[in-house]
Amino acid sequence: MRRLLKFAGILAVVYALLVIGLYSVMRQPPQVFGTVMRYVPKVAFFILPFEPLWLHARAGHLKVGDIAPDFSLHTVDKKSVVQLSSQRGEKPVVLVFGSYT
Repeated sequence: MRRLLKFAGILAVVYALLVIGLYSVMRQPPQVFGTVMRYVPKVAFFILPFEPLWLHARAGHLKVGDIAPDFSLHTVDKKSVVQLSSQRGEKPVVLVFGSYT
């Protein structure tokens, strides 16, 4: 019984360290996160709480009504650059992320 408790304790500590390590990697820039995730075995996705960790790690600090952070993007034809702050106050701006085709 004592060995079983010791084994369970060690397993709990290892699990906690893996969760903490995964969370800290999720808070890194996408390049670092992608490099680390390349080596994570598929079975880890079933064992570790990826979704709750990801949602917390990438939640951000914006609230409803906050001004969006400024950024610039190339137009679809790549001929010019549009900056979000230059559009402020002119007309509503809608940001679409992902594929719509």
